[in-house]
Amino acid sequence: MVTVDEVRRQFRNPPPEARPMMRWWWFGPSIEPAELDRELHAMAAAGLGGVEVAFVYPMGPVTAPFGSPALLELVGQAARTAHSLGLRFDVTLGSGWSYGGGHIGPEHAARRLHWDRREIGGGAYDVRIVQAWPGDEFVAAYVGDGTSYAEVPVSDGAIHVPAGGQPREVLIATSRLTGQNVKRAAAGAEGPALDHYSAAAAAAHIRHVADPLVRAATPELLGSVFCDSLEVYDADWTPAIFEEFASRRGYELRPRLYELRSDTRLRTDFRRTLSELYEDNFVKVFQRWAAGHGVPFRIQSYGEPPATMSSYRFADLFEGEGWGWTGIPETRWASSAANIYGRSVVSAEVWTWVHSPSFRATPLDLQGEAHEHFLSGVNQLIGHGWPYSPSDGPGLGWIFYAAGALDDRNPWWPVAAELFGALHRFSWLLRQGTPVRPVKIYVPPSGELNLYRAARKVIPESVPRTIREAGLDFDLVDDDAIAVLDPAEVRLIVVPEDEWPTTARWLDAVRAAGGTIVSDPATLAETLPRAPIKVPPEVGVVHRRLADGEVYFVANTGTSVRTITLDRPMEQWSTRAAEPLTGQVVTLHPYEAAALFPTTTTQPLPAASTAVPVAGPWFVDFGNGSRPVDLPHRWEDELPAYSGSATYTTNLHLPSNTISSHEDRTRLLLDFGPGEPVAPGTESYLPPNSYRALITPPIGVAAEIWLNDIHCGAIWAPPFRVDITAATRPGVNTLRIVVHNTAANALSADRHLIDTAADVTAQFGRRFDLQHIEHAAGYVSSGLLAVPTVVRQA
Repeated sequence: MVTVDEVRRQFRNPPPEARPMMRWWWFGPSIEPAELDRELHAMAAAGLGGVEVAFVYPMGPVTAPFGSPALLELVGQAARTAHSLGLRFDVTLGSGWSYGGGHIGPEHAARRLHWDRREIGGGAYDVRIVQAWPGDEFVAAYVGDGTSYAEVPVSDGAIHVPAGGQPREVLIATSRLTGQNVKRAAAGAEGPALDHYSAAAAAAHIRHVADPLVRAATPELLGSVFCDSLEVYDADWTPAIFEEFASRRGYELRPRLYELRSDTRLRTDFRRTLSELYEDNFVKVFQRWAAGHGVPFRIQSYGEPPATMSSYRFADLFEGEGWGWTGIPETRWASSAANIYGRSVVSAEVWTWVHSPSFRATPLDLQGEAHEHFLSGVNQLIGHGWPYSPSDGPGLGWIFYAAGALDDRNPWWPVAAELFGALHRFSWLLRQGTPVRPVKIYVPPSGELNLYRAARKVIPESVPRTIREAGLDFDLVDDDAIAVLDPAEVRLIVVPEDEWPTTARWLDAVRAAGGTIVSDPATLAETLPRAPIKVPPEVGVVHRRLADGEVYFVANTGTSVRTITLDRPMEQWSTRAAEPLTGQVVTLHPYEAAALFPTTTTQPLPAASTAVPVAGPWFVDFGNGSRPVDLPHRWEDELPAYSGSATYTTNLHLPSNTISSHEDRTRLLLDFGPGEPVAPGTESYLPPNSYRALITPPIGVAAEIWLNDIHCGAIWAPPFRVDITAATRPGVNTLRIVVHNTAANALSADRHLIDTAADVTAQFGRRFDLQHIEHAAGYVSSGLLAVPTVVRQA
């Protein structure tokens, strides 16, 4: 395990493996070799660490259908180029999601159990078995009085219902194809979602899809192969279920199948069997196959089929999705499994719905949501995503249907390297040592098909919030996890429902070892252990234990300045600090984060400062000549469709007595103000999972600052200030501020995207809808929106 000094030394410039990555959307596929190389070079220049290729629906004429030799050659080219640039190269083992396609026939497609119910009289009935839909398979029939049933004999293609008393009802169970096809499929990848409980279905997908992709990319060049979130809705059946249930549960399912409609314990046993089949016949199959090629298998293991939290353990790399550090997002499902099963790296799909629509996301939005993921246990960001777009495409080019479009078409891209550099440092930091999570939350078994959602239902929202707001952290644990978790290491566990027999025995061992069991959420706060750092509202903390000490990550997730008073001095590295501070007070501006290292030294707090407005005169240049301008200056008032950059200039008059000397260490800061908080719900069209930072910044949306042609820094997040000390000189100083906005203004005027969506829908069917594009220009403010001040600080 690393030491505090080793982590402190490397934090400024950490190794490259923790750099943020991007999901790279390949539309169509319609790909140009030269554009592949250009985009990979752009990613490397921005400080990204790699790509995850995802093949999705067409946005234009298809040049390389999915699975074709032409596409596989392009995959190989991209892998080789990425390797030459030092970029990690991952590939999704299929198109769209979930796995499936035209190679999946009815014998390998996802199925569900369908019930027909009919009230009948007392006579005997012979009912022909009819295949209502292609692929239907009769399972069993039962007759009864509504409380008890008996299986009905079947022969010669008919159900033979004997005569009996009244009233009666017949229940007929049929295995039906779910009818779900691959979502957002590329051309040539259309077809049914596969049966995740069938090893034969997994083998078919490997043979037709995964093997060719891996051979094309070359296994030695792959960072991992990937499976996206499980979204095989209503898939609760597989042909071998009766045999599998009997061998795994120790009793027969068939005579009691009808009880699935009402019996909680039977439903739970049934779902448990499906979970095990998913693990054995899907996760393990793909992991073993990938391991045979020397490639890790990465998966988002939650959703439907019923993946347990511990199902992750059969994969190599665990990934989550979703932000919300005081709750239980899917990222917590993944990070809990990673901690319990000894994986040091846990990734998350980030920015999936960030500040919709595409191109609305600002660097501040990306930073704020990334911090939420860090607080949920993530230490590898995989951005969603980078849309491939032709170099000669009209308008803005191609975008994915959901936010965000995170590529070099964004006007703010000149600050991307600094943004990704800050996130890289924190990602790396959060891989060091081991996480300290003194609280466990038990996830009870469930009869529901989506076990993650079932857990969210039974665990009150107050439980994770109480733990996190107390400055502590937690892991989820389930029945598989407790088998590897030493009861003596559990200080406190929350059990939200009645204990099951296996759980009860383990909890007895926890009590015997001195641990505390909390079953009433109302008493949780008073039973929590003391946190190492007491945090104010909206500030989250992650605690990592190193070989000889501790390190803490703290992040302000709100719109107010927050102050942490520590009980010992700590060295503080903030989001974009070039040098650390030391002391016992940490000030976090909105959406700011810091790494804290215990130390024995302190620095005095800054003395009182003075601020003088930069009165001007100011000039602005949009690339067509400089002209006078009054501040604040909002571009949309005169150029509503403009996306790009503008340069603001003025002269600063600095007397010699304001310039810092080596002895007095006076700093001069150019400060743009705090920005304006935005009321939650202002953009009412945004869904709850669409992240946005609730601040209108004083610079819309990012800026680079030069003084006397010396680059002083870039700003996009609070505190909106930059240190200009080293560039100052007595007398007249030339100040140049280059402001970059988003591409949202251009998107609002880009008719070609709407026409493109209509054209490809007419040709290929409806595979997507452009999300919220009609709101592209709403609540947008670009430009220099405040008069900056020069702050003199001792």
